[in-house]
Amino acid sequence: MMPYRSVSSFYKEKFGQKIYKISFDIGCTCPNRDGTKGFGGCSFCSEGGSGDFAEKIDVFDENNLEFSIKSAICKAKNRVIAKMPKTSDGNQKFIAYFQSFTNTYERTLGFERLIKIFRETAKSEQIVGIAIGTRPDCLTDKMLDFLSELSKQTYVQLEFGLQTCSDKTASLINRAYPTQIYKQTMKRVKDKAPKIHVVTHIIFGLPGEDEKMMMESVKFAINCKTDGIKITCLHILKGTRLGDKFLENEQTNSSPNSIDGIPFRTLEMDEYLLLIEHALDNIPPDVVIHRLTGDGDKKLLIAPLWSANKKLVLNSLSRRLN
Repeated sequence: MMPYRSVSSFYKEKFGQKIYKISFDIGCTCPNRDGTKGFGGCSFCSEGGSGDFAEKIDVFDENNLEFSIKSAICKAKNRVIAKMPKTSDGNQKFIAYFQSFTNTYERTLGFERLIKIFRETAKSEQIVGIAIGTRPDCLTDKMLDFLSELSKQTYVQLEFGLQTCSDKTASLINRAYPTQIYKQTMKRVKDKAPKIHVVTHIIFGLPGEDEKMMMESVKFAINCKTDGIKITCLHILKGTRLGDKFLENEQTNSSPNSIDGIPFRTLEMDEYLLLIEHALDNIPPDVVIHRLTGDGDKKLLIAPLWSANKKLVLNSLSRRLN
């Protein structure tokens, strides 16, 4: 029993059974990738848009969109079910997670196609809700109105990539929106769509940030009334701006690693777990903890290598907290 409100217990309270998440890639991009606000995306984000394990849905075949969605859901469900004990009762329920890039960015697919994807997915067999990974600067009033109506029919979870409340750090990692936008968007969601469960993503160990700044990001999200939090340590991945800098610094024996003159390094496991302990001290018991660690694609991970062993990290955290 962990001393916080875990996402597994939250889902079990809400749906009466264990819920599994299955991830999808619907071909979206981001405004800091397509030139609208910048290029290259966030400096830590892989070419898969943080959805390297997501099942792709062919959303451009209008005649077969419904079939494509059902086929992707079936594949994703079967992958999860294959890992379960053979004694499983077959009554599994799932949340469909639109994970890769910015999934309410209407410039990519258009409003009508996006809402059709969300609506068709939400009504699929064994799907009890949808989770949408996005940015707070990519949620129009029209989209929020739709999601508000959808949340009256099924469970809707919006996941915002805040990462940090420091605008200085945000600029350094090319987040390409000011923190004030997150605050304003949170208020819009809470006012117009109170049934939507909002999850805020935060990264510990970003370049130039100390513990005080990391805890400020946690407190900021709490003060903006986030319903849930995801925390992970900074991963250095191949093919990202931080990854390129990390490898370049290794080749030139530069010490410490730096980006735009700001030193950065990856956290040690004990250091990260201590930060998590301190973060939990600042999180009210009603806020749902959706994640306290993350494991990037092992084929892309440069550092920290300890983060690839998710089981070890979670077991170590459990021992510390209990």
